[in-house]
Amino acid sequence: MNDETKKRVAIVTGASKGIGRAICVELAARNHDVIINYRSDHKGAQETLAMVESHGVRGRLECFDITDAPACQAILEKIAGEYETLDALVNNAGITADALFVMMSKKSWDRVIRTSLDGFYNVTKPVLEKMVRQKSGSIVSIASVSGLMANRGQSNYSAAKAGLIGASRSVAAEVARLGVRVNVVAPGMIDTEMLAKAPLHDIKKIIPMGRIGRPEEVAKVVAFLCSEDASYISGQVIGVNGGMV
Repeated sequence: MNDETKKRVAIVTGASKGIGRAICVELAARNHDVIINYRSDHKGAQETLAMVESHGVRGRLECFDITDAPACQAILEKIAGEYETLDALVNNAGITADALFVMMSKKSWDRVIRTSLDGFYNVTKPVLEKMVRQKSGSIVSIASVSGLMANRGQSNYSAAKAGLIGASRSVAAEVARLGVRVNVVAPGMIDTEMLAKAPLHDIKKIIPMGRIGRPEEVAKVVAFLCSEDASYISGQVIGVNGGMV
């Protein structure tokens, strides 16, 4: 049975809309049952579920806050016990709270850091334990071009995403011999709600391709990294940013 026909199981965090939703749909199209995590957008999560199930696979909604360590541990251990394998984890959930550093509140700093970095730990650790036991699996974390280059007003977001890159590379080195791959995708300016209020005309000027990216373009790279086509790729950061970096 090849990689395209074998039924696989994926978990995607922050999947009620945007890039997370696109990743769920792309993985479903590639024969993954998809566990859809979200925190509060019930309507959006239901829409993602319907899109996933339209591909003839099973979807499952799991509502929990990735910054809540006990909740993550309990829910993910339960999920791990219900499936023979967990084949892919996509750490997509993230938030912004932009401000110039000198004007940034401690609350804004903490919220962004906790979501990306504590969230990575809280979700990845219990899933990784399962993947190490089964000696297979792919973990992909969604960072940002802001974790690779300076971006005014995003010191918290840049720190969080740069930290996510560093953590992912370290974990990749630790588990490479155990059959688990860990990679990072760093999107640039993508057409999501997070970009909705930004001055797009000015943004396009700094993108060599001269356009905003689509969530589906990120999702296809993530799905590739989750597939056996990427079987010799680990510890890498792949930019999907129209040539910005």
